Amino acid sequence: MKKTLTLITAGADAPDPLSVSAYESVGGFKGLKKALTMTPAEIVREVLAAKLLGRGGAAYPAGKKWEQLLKIPRGPKYVVANADEGEPGTFKDRLIMDKVPFGLLEGMAVAGHVFGARNGYVYVRGEYRLIGKKLRAAIETLKAAGRLGENILGSGFSFDVKVVSGAGAYVCGENSALLNSTEGKAGRPRIKPPHLAEVGLFLKPTLVNNVETFACVPSIVAEGGERFLSLGHPEGGGTKLVCLSGRVKNPGVYEIPLGRLTLRELIFDPELGGGMREGDVFNFAHLGGQSGPIAGIAGLDAVYAHSELKKASLAVGSGAIVVMDRSVGILDYLRRVSEFFAGESCGKCVPCREGNGTILRYLKTLEDGEAGPEELRALSLLAETMARASFCGLGQAAPTALESARKIFPEEFEGRVRRPEDAEVREAPHPTKFGDSAATA
Repeated sequence: MKKTLTLITAGADAPDPLSVSAYESVGGFKGLKKALTMTPAEIVREVLAAKLLGRGGAAYPAGKKWEQLLKIPRGPKYVVANADEGEPGTFKDRLIMDKVPFGLLEGMAVAGHVFGARNGYVYVRGEYRLIGKKLRAAIETLKAAGRLGENILGSGFSFDVKVVSGAGAYVCGENSALLNSTEGKAGRPRIKPPHLAEVGLFLKPTLVNNVETFACVPSIVAEGGERFLSLGHPEGGGTKLVCLSGRVKNPGVYEIPLGRLTLRELIFDPELGGGMREGDVFNFAHLGGQSGPIAGIAGLDAVYAHSELKKASLAVGSGAIVVMDRSVGILDYLRRVSEFFAGESCGKCVPCREGNGTILRYLKTLEDGEAGPEELRALSLLAETMARASFCGLGQAAPTALESARKIFPEEFEGRVRRPEDAEVREAPHPTKFGDSAATA
């Protein structure tokens, strides 16, 4: 069995990623050409058959999202690519935009045809300025070649794409915050409902998909949804770009068939991660970015697919796998995760704004051996409160790594707790009284 495939990454090794002929030599624009002969409903049926799960992290079925938007009669409609790849340890969208930008743009053009959209937007994170420049060049190249712009391939269908640069805010990876930022507003999440399919960009019906999700569309249309499904897991088809980093020998981006490999194979197989660096011993892996769960040794035999990882209380998320060895303490690592979220919270809601700072303070106290049983109980209650009450996914997912680590490494937490006989017992701040505790973070 082949451990890697080249579905999305076909042509990534071409010397010139802006060569139309090179892209077509590996099957480029077959999907778009076929789509222009199909009805929107036929294309959506293929996406549904492919069981393509969104590749940005939430894994929402792309076909269902497309079907919902197709049923909305009013317009105009917009197509938006979420390229705000701010999840630490994630760099797969950068690979697509850098090496196979036409794949993203072809997928967006197919979506534009489905929804009768004339305009699409790619929202690129602020740190990807050179990538944004390359995308703009790719758009102009395709317009000159008749693959974008007016009267695409003589079909009468017109679709243009603009690149919008963010300013480096992690929260703009959330789709509604991204749309606000695209409109020139503060990048903060919106209340839902109404959903973006109904009231999205400029308050019009909008499709927002991740870069990798759009890059899957051309092959789904060209080869059929069933073919795409067969390459992956029965409950979520196709391939997935996985980002390996940390203490592995072979860090990088790998395109793998979903459901065919275990986490252990991804990390230790010589063709993939290659195992730990010389002298290092595996300790844990952080999956799906900072907002994802921690996997210990017991989780290594979980099959890498959305539904299979979920059974093991793990997740694919953004596709990041950050591997750590035993020189990295779990409390120190979690403190750095908490520092990241405390700095990236937009401040819109109290649970996230104050909760992240309070978690950070508790973790520092625990590391210093100054936390008592009260702090440990409060930490658990605070994490639950944030997950339930935060306004958007940032605050809801911020305690995920902490909660999973507590199950895997209970001794690391219990062993740091100051007992009553060791020092004077003091009452921990109540986790719902955020103000005072966050001010010291």
